[in-house]
Amino acid sequence: MNKGKLLVISGFSGVGKGTVVNYLKEHDDNYKISVSVTTRNPRENEIDGMHYHFITNEQFEKMIEENKLLEYAGYVDHYYGTPKEFVERSLDQGNDVILEIETKGALQVKENKPDAILIFILPPSAEELKNRLVGRQTETEKVICERLKKAAEETDNIDKYDYYVLNDEVDKCAQHIENIKNNNPQSLDMDFVNQIKSEVLMFAKGDK
Repeated sequence: MNKGKLLVISGFSGVGKGTVVNYLKEHDDNYKISVSVTTRNPRENEIDGMHYHFITNEQFEKMIEENKLLEYAGYVDHYYGTPKEFVERSLDQGNDVILEIETKGALQVKENKPDAILIFILPPSAEELKNRLVGRQTETEKVICERLKKAAEETDNIDKYDYYVLNDEVDKCAQHIENIKNNNPQSLDMDFVNQIKSEVLMFAKGDK
């Protein structure tokens, strides 16, 4: 049996990563979605074990000590991490695994598993990204500003990704990711990637 492929999908908060990942899973039974552990509180309608495993700081730190995480990082005052056992077992069973994680964690995965495919999802523009964050109506203006600042920090790591896809329409974004997995990539032009980086930095500074 051939081992599965590990796809690491990242993107700025509000870009629609979760929606794209759910679309991929619904249209391909071979995908396994790694459920991250986090110390933040659940949002409305989030289910423990489905969206995240919600645990305490003490439980998270014990997982770090016991080397049970493939990667972990702090994000907006909370821990997020990927349980190692599920990923390795699923790949060995021939399933393709998707990790939906932030950039620092993604680079940790790449160090531990060089065959991992790093994919960064981009919005059509930084203005559209902010509109999506506001439209979710799950965070205060202060938190939205923090997420935009975090997005600006993440631009430092974008260049280390293997591929870039645009989430303008969910089905097209998912198809591009599927093509990458099947060795028929259609990555975005780096001029567009750099344009989005510049716009995000300007938004984070309050210049737009």
